[in-house]
Amino acid sequence: MSELNAQQPINTVAALIENYAAGIRDFSKAELGNADLQGLNLKGSDLSYADLSEANLSGANLRGTDLSFADLSQADLRNADLRGALLMSANLRQANLQGANLEKADCDRSTNFPQNFDLIQAGLQIK
Repeated sequence: MSELNAQQPINTVAALIENYAAGIRDFSKAELGNADLQGLNLKGSDLSYADLSEANLSGANLRGTDLSFADLSQADLRNADLRGALLMSANLRQANLQGANLEKADCDRSTNFPQNFDLIQAGLQIK
């Protein structure tokens, strides 16, 4: 398994889909800025420290996904399923969270949300 972790970070949508289908869930440090990930099932994945800035994640299943320290600035997360996701110190500045399900997702005081975003109304838990 240590060989897998030594590989280069995922940097194409095709590689992400192929690896997920093969049962791999560790995509930490993925470089997918501007990627079209609309509607993908990435449930339970590790996307910590990933660059997902300006990515289209609308309708994606990110339930239980670790997005700690991920850059999701300006990402489209409309109607994404983020229930139980870890958002510790994630950057969600200017992200579109309209209709996103964030119930029981965890964040901390270093997590950056869009201006005027209501954590409590969204069902987030600050740890």
